[in-house]
Amino acid sequence: MQKSQTKQLFLITFTVMIVMTGCSGYNKIVKGDDYQVKFETANALYDKGQYLRSITLYEQIYQKMPKTGEGELAYYRIAKAYYAEKDYYMAGYYFGSYSQRYPYSSKSQESLFLSAMCSVFNSPSSSLDQNDTELAISNLQQFIDTYPQSDLVDSCNHVMDGLRIKLEKKEYDAVKLYVKTQNYRAAVTTAATFLEDYPRSRNREEISFILLENSFQLALNSIDSKKKERIEQTIERYRTFVADFPESSYKRSADKISDDMNEELQQIELKK
Repeated sequence: MQKSQTKQLFLITFTVMIVMTGCSGYNKIVKGDDYQVKFETANALYDKGQYLRSITLYEQIYQKMPKTGEGELAYYRIAKAYYAEKDYYMAGYYFGSYSQRYPYSSKSQESLFLSAMCSVFNSPSSSLDQNDTELAISNLQQFIDTYPQSDLVDSCNHVMDGLRIKLEKKEYDAVKLYVKTQNYRAAVTTAATFLEDYPRSRNREEISFILLENSFQLALNSIDSKKKERIEQTIERYRTFVADFPESSYKRSADKISDDMNEELQQIELKK
């Protein structure tokens, strides 16, 4: 190693040591123009777990030299630093952008996967809005479509199953809430949507009966101009229910609904 290179390395190392022990040295590097020192300092801070301080320098490095190896590493480590800080919105943005900016990088697959996982971590409990959950499923599917041979595909599918269960619970709870508040129209609509969205749900029988029962109540409480149509819809729903669940524990209640609806229909016919 030449003498000038040794001297430069010593100065960089000395500068990094100063930065690690105080804020004034760090601020000077942030405001300075020596990008080699910025890069070495950022790496030292990153290795020490001082992620937020490293991000400031890595951002400067990427902006100055985006197409260099240093710029690429800086962008990747910005994402990793936010991930380590559990700022999954920012980490997800940078990981997703990294896989687009550097599609041929050896880190591109990992970045796209971690971008999807950031969406997963942002997915809230089933009682809250589920836009982030739907985004997480979409991002995981994008990873599978992009890297179908990846060893991570099975993990993605497993995580997606868990997210779909969360979405299902969200809709199930909505149905039950409308039943509890006796909002028959909303209960019918959400129950029908649930059965369409989750045809294999373990709650299918219960929701199918809720659909029938609330269809019955909606028909009974309808104005005359809509009553006949809604009674006929309820009778058709009864037929579907007993065909799908002939041994259901709700069978007796369902039969009673059918009898009442047919009687109501006869009364309407007699009034004509």
